Amino acid sequence: MKLGRRFGWLWAAYTVSTFGTWLAFDALALIAVIVLHAGAAQVSLLASVGVAVGAVAAVPLGPWIEFRRKRPVMITADLVRGAALLTLPAAYALGALGFGQLLVVSVVVAAADITFTAASGAHLKALVPPDGLLTAAGRFESTNWTASVLGPPVGGALVGLLGPVTTVAADAVSYLLSAFGIRAIGREETVPERTGTPRAGELLDGWRHLLTSRALRPLFFNVLLNNALIMAGSPVLAVLMLGGLGFTPWQYGLAFAVPCLGGLLGSRLARPLATRYGRHRVLRASGVLRACWPIGLAFVGPGPSGLLVVMVVEAGLITCCGIFNPLLVTERLEMTPNDRVARVLAAWSVTGKAVTAALTALWGLLAALLGARTALGLAGVLLLATPLLLWPRPAATERPSPATVPPSPAAPPPTR
Repeated sequence: MKLGRRFGWLWAAYTVSTFGTWLAFDALALIAVIVLHAGAAQVSLLASVGVAVGAVAAVPLGPWIEFRRKRPVMITADLVRGAALLTLPAAYALGALGFGQLLVVSVVVAAADITFTAASGAHLKALVPPDGLLTAAGRFESTNWTASVLGPPVGGALVGLLGPVTTVAADAVSYLLSAFGIRAIGREETVPERTGTPRAGELLDGWRHLLTSRALRPLFFNVLLNNALIMAGSPVLAVLMLGGLGFTPWQYGLAFAVPCLGGLLGSRLARPLATRYGRHRVLRASGVLRACWPIGLAFVGPGPSGLLVVMVVEAGLITCCGIFNPLLVTERLEMTPNDRVARVLAAWSVTGKAVTAALTALWGLLAALLGARTALGLAGVLLLATPLLLWPRPAATERPSPATVPPSPAAPPPTR
């Protein structure tokens, strides 16, 4: 399906920034360890607190984004991310780089990420026709998994050849190029109009919609817990593989880079499967299947056989995620009226980052107390229960249509 030149520019902007992000995968942690000789506690602080504080800082942005043109917001978020990251190589060259700066940059980037996600989701819904949402989401998903395969190995090579801040500089440039691509979309947007005075409750409108919608509420809690439990186990698995099991860094990188090909495959299958079997059925089936794989990580052993176990488990998980994610994006946009898209996406992203940060810190503590395998096994068992949140199937009558949903008193649908 052709989605037009304007979508092409948006896709190009997403592609360059996504490759930059994966090129700089774990770059702040690498800088903390290699340049600042930070310990495990500081690296964990950087991974969890920076994201959590950034998420809290982004809370007021949802209502602010809702009633503004989306492309200028996206461009500003890209420029902020690029400028924040460029301060790191500058400080490194001057010999002034410190852990506090890394923490501030992680907060700024996290808040800008949430801002961009909220604005871009609302913009995408206005940019492509309703029957093109799944195609667009599938293309974004394919791009993400392709970048996840190619980015980290290339980034690792660049760090080895040119130093630890090289990939951060490349990531910053990718955001600047993304801003240029979004600017090239052209055509001025009309500022969304209000039909009432601003309300204090607008800050909570995103969460209110998620928690009162029978269609979105189960998806919200399922994705929230599933993603948080998967991410919470990642540092524990890294400690187990690189520490107790004796895998080398290149083997660790290989164990996660190759399975990302499954995400590319899954994203290509999402639309054909949904067309043949129905979107709701495929969404629920892939949601169930993605929860079944991570428990296998508790049984990883040393040597080639252990590496193969990790690769098989990750390939199965990522393939299911590659199918599930484009369907989720489409469902979420269709189930949200135009006058609430930015607030809903901001609330979803803020909550996801905060819960993931909290569970990551908790699972690090559990691993220290109970052992890495026990912590991974517990995460796997809890994940097996998350598919229960996908039932019952939401009623079809609840699906809103942007053309028929009445505007709220304080926030009419944006006009273009």
